[in-house]
Amino acid sequence: MVDLKNSADYTEAGVRSRTPHVHAKEPAIPRPAGWMYKRARVGPVVLPWYASPMAQLLIVSIVCFLCPGMFNALSGLGGGGMVNPDVNNSANVALYSTFATVAFFAGTIANRLGIKLTLSFGGLGYCIYASSLLCYDHTSNAGFVIFSGALLGVCAGLLWTAQGAIMMSYPPEDTKGRYISIFWMIFNLGAVLGSLIPLGQNLNNSGNKVGDGTYVAFIVLMFLGAVLALFLVDSKNVIRNDGSKVIVMKHPTWVTEIRGLYEVLRDDTYIVALFPMFFVSNWFYSYQFNDVNLARFNIRTRALNNVLYWLSQILGAWTFGYALDIQIISRSARAKVVLVILFIITMGIWGGGLAFQKPYTRATVLADGYVKLDWTSDGYAGPLVLYMLYGFFDAAWQTTVYWFMGALTNNGRKTAFFAGFYKAIQSSGSAIMYRLDTLKLPYLNLFASCWALLAGSLVIASPVIIWKIKDHISLEEDLKFSDEAEEDVIATETGFDQKNEGV
Repeated sequence: MVDLKNSADYTEAGVRSRTPHVHAKEPAIPRPAGWMYKRARVGPVVLPWYASPMAQLLIVSIVCFLCPGMFNALSGLGGGGMVNPDVNNSANVALYSTFATVAFFAGTIANRLGIKLTLSFGGLGYCIYASSLLCYDHTSNAGFVIFSGALLGVCAGLLWTAQGAIMMSYPPEDTKGRYISIFWMIFNLGAVLGSLIPLGQNLNNSGNKVGDGTYVAFIVLMFLGAVLALFLVDSKNVIRNDGSKVIVMKHPTWVTEIRGLYEVLRDDTYIVALFPMFFVSNWFYSYQFNDVNLARFNIRTRALNNVLYWLSQILGAWTFGYALDIQIISRSARAKVVLVILFIITMGIWGGGLAFQKPYTRATVLADGYVKLDWTSDGYAGPLVLYMLYGFFDAAWQTTVYWFMGALTNNGRKTAFFAGFYKAIQSSGSAIMYRLDTLKLPYLNLFASCWALLAGSLVIASPVIIWKIKDHISLEEDLKFSDEAEEDVIATETGFDQKNEGV
């Protein structure tokens, strides 16, 4: 039986908040009237109200589960599941080129159109792209694949900017790591389940080609994700447990949001120091998917590797996301500690990757008689562990980068711009790397570029992480980048009962 509640005795996720804006032992205030602010109990489980940060995070997580999550599963097969990856690489160059261009300005678009429409339109590009791969499998129409890649770049830039704004601005300050972790785990669960589709269909297929049923399944799931995005609420309607609201623009126009993009670059110049971390955050995908998984393993083993890669991402997101919210040390200290940890695991994991990469080249992979590894092959365990560590590392890196950005501001408008910068710079790196792979640069050279850029970007970002991230950002500071006043975003009376708030 579902028991609807409008009582503040039930809170969003069961742990007391430590947000500096909230004062302990304040009497409860009622939420606004309406279905989106009522809570539901399902047996012993009390669900968050629909317009709460947690409920909205879960919806956007499922959208990304169905759209980019399934795209990642398809990409992880190497060459989009095609035997010859060159067409897919060309499509990815187009994809990440338009992605980089659109995403840089996508914060302006998201702030003007709203999160819901931006996210839904973004989701449509994924199912069109998967359709083009199915079409190519029967018609060899490379032009459609490349066009769909370019269109997906536009759509993905919008989707990820809207997603980033939700993930970084909706939660309280002290739970951002856990919100990022929850999103990343659900999102990557999409890649895990999506990877199970080709694994199941190719279980007895020791060849290299993906079947039609795999593509059809991806197309349907991606379309469902685009539709689900329409069920989000507008940012202005989201209310946290303490009664506060997300800081946005009350009256956004194209002029104010274009000006806002300029103002962020002018007033928050420090963000440029994080650009190298943004740039390299997807740089290694082409190497891992095409030059490791596709080059060394047959289709059924690639599918298994893919499942375990994305499972490792879930573990990495959980480990780093929850660790980043540990309250026994200050937020500024946590930022410094995680910087050191990232450097250590970068050197360790990619050092192991060097040992794996040395024995093979493009010439050996293309030689007559070359047999790709199967999960029954001797020596498979070592490469599998390395590939899983690559997945763990990716989640650790991206969870931490999002946390860094979220620690720099709580303003929803500014986080949309930050998210746009992140995806734009990230995508430019991906476009370059896919192009380098298409040009058949030596595997070892591509590997070295991954390792060097990862380590170097941490060094460049360290001044911002060490000196700019503070233990708390004041409400006054966050309001500077908005047309809202304090009374627009805090509870008009004292806050909700806080005894169970959190994640």
